[in-house]
Amino acid sequence: MKPDWRYFFVKKFADGINYVFTMQVLPTFDTMSSFSYKAVCLSFFLLLAQLSVSAQTDWKLSSDNDGLKVYTAVVPNSKIKAIKVECEYKATLSQFVAVLIDIKNSPEWLYHTKFCRIVKVVSPEELYYYSEVTLPWPAENRDFVSHLTVSQNPDTKVVLVDGPAIPGIVPLKSSLVRVEHSGSVWELTPTPDGTIKVKYTLHVDPEGELPSWLINMFGTEAPVQIFKNLRTELQKPVYKNAVLPFIQN
Repeated sequence: MKPDWRYFFVKKFADGINYVFTMQVLPTFDTMSSFSYKAVCLSFFLLLAQLSVSAQTDWKLSSDNDGLKVYTAVVPNSKIKAIKVECEYKATLSQFVAVLIDIKNSPEWLYHTKFCRIVKVVSPEELYYYSEVTLPWPAENRDFVSHLTVSQNPDTKVVLVDGPAIPGIVPLKSSLVRVEHSGSVWELTPTPDGTIKVKYTLHVDPEGELPSWLINMFGTEAPVQIFKNLRTELQKPVYKNAVLPFIQN
């Protein structure tokens, strides 16, 4: 199989570190069901990611309101800035992850999301989903396929939820613009006082031409709205007492 860079990495822009998550698609993908094999590979790739240090990302504070800090950073060779959001929630790790992996309910809190549906479940902590994002006229709606994985450091208990957009799986639609280059990571860090520190980083190439006012709207309004909505979601009974076998609180 000829390597394609789109399958191999998504960069997580963090404080001085580019985390590189390997996503190679092998011909025998469907037969790789061994949990231990995947766990060893994931641990190895995350270790390499944490050792991969490059030039520091120049994050600039965009807003700081109601405990929510939003940063932006210029990305080389891209017209779209990366976004980083930081805040704290009174919740458990399982509670927060339960919200993130409840795909069909995601439009309840995600910004301008028309729908989300699961395409394939690999394991409780790995799945593929398809989504459509609504944009105001005259822009065309965007759609994408995301590969969602959840991992946890057994020592620090820090959880990473990685959700890069990937090409293929769902056929292209003439009425929608497919987003194939997007990287997002949720980093959840538990604290001794029972809260979790949340760091969310995102960089998207929306494909095609979009007016600057629309890009600015998604860059400023979307993070604030999403994180406000999450506070409401976390208090719903279905999540409040969530227990996930692959997450240690």
